[in-house]
Amino acid sequence: MTEPPQTAEPTPNPAPPRPSRPAPGGRRHRARTPAAVRRRAALAGAAVSALLILAIVLGSRLLRDFDSALLPYAVATVFLAFGVAHRYTVWISAPGARRLFRQGWRSFFSAANFRKAPTALPKMIATYLGFQKFLGARSHARWAAHQLIFWGCLLAAAITFPLTWGWFTFTSSTGSGPGYEMRIWGFKIIGFDALNAVGWLMFHGLDIAAVLVIAGASYFLWRRMKDRGAITGQRFAYDLVPLLALIVISVTGLLLTFSSIFLHGGGYEFLAVLHMVSVVFTLIYIPFGKFFHIVQRPAAVGMQLFKYTSRRKDEDEILTCRRCHEPIDTAPYVENLQGTMRDLDLGFDQWAEYCPRCKRVLRGTAYLDHVKKGFK
Repeated sequence: MTEPPQTAEPTPNPAPPRPSRPAPGGRRHRARTPAAVRRRAALAGAAVSALLILAIVLGSRLLRDFDSALLPYAVATVFLAFGVAHRYTVWISAPGARRLFRQGWRSFFSAANFRKAPTALPKMIATYLGFQKFLGARSHARWAAHQLIFWGCLLAAAITFPLTWGWFTFTSSTGSGPGYEMRIWGFKIIGFDALNAVGWLMFHGLDIAAVLVIAGASYFLWRRMKDRGAITGQRFAYDLVPLLALIVISVTGLLLTFSSIFLHGGGYEFLAVLHMVSVVFTLIYIPFGKFFHIVQRPAAVGMQLFKYTSRRKDEDEILTCRRCHEPIDTAPYVENLQGTMRDLDLGFDQWAEYCPRCKRVLRGTAYLDHVKKGFK
């Protein structure tokens, strides 16, 4: 391929970076000490945990609807809330994540962005969070497996968490069935017959979720055993443990149903303890492993909204590469990237004004010059 036409003489090496200076009237960024970040994260975790405990007490009508047999699950969710809030606070304390977080919320609450693109946010939530279309570019099989895990886990969480907290209750309207009532916070929502299709779906929603999760997780586990690229970079605790945990939870959940229907409760107590241990372990593991990206993913929607709305401005807002003059990205996005580089004191924020190809050329030229000087 030939070089694109250039309107100016290309610069072999960029100008040496200038030290960043605070804006007039502003203050230079000061990095928070790790101790301060940990202290603030611990306070955030304690506050979120306390709010969850309060919500459990109030939502279960002062524990009248709380099932004591589900206490280990509820305790695990409190630890989950603490861990997620703690790690999320540490995460957004980093300059890059903090800037992404602020820009995302600023774009979300911007009235100008809503007038400019009123359907942008719902579309991104549906395509980026719900159907995750960006995964389809990698592999249709991986996208399908990811969808099975996503919707299976979402269905399981929507059923399990409210039941664990005592927010949902299923009570027999006649004392012996088959009529049941589903109540939320003590208010009747729907009555159904346990023997019809609606009743079957109500009582087997977790089984459906388990089948979806097993199918998706098994594909990824098979891929990590066969694909050379996946095998090379995988780590057992980070990549394989989450898949194994999902499969164990799903299989033991299905075995509970199998025991109650076909074995008349044989081995049910052992399976219930095994299922409980696997669920509690996974809930506590979420903030510290690969599952944490579930919490991080919604924050990325805000950055995608920021990029999308800024691209809808005039063409004058599109910055071009300083070397080849090809379009790079919108001015607000490049300025945001430069601000992150200045926050990190990297000293070369002007490199954000070069396209990826020219960055590689400049790095190669600088390396070649360095090698030539070594031979002189």
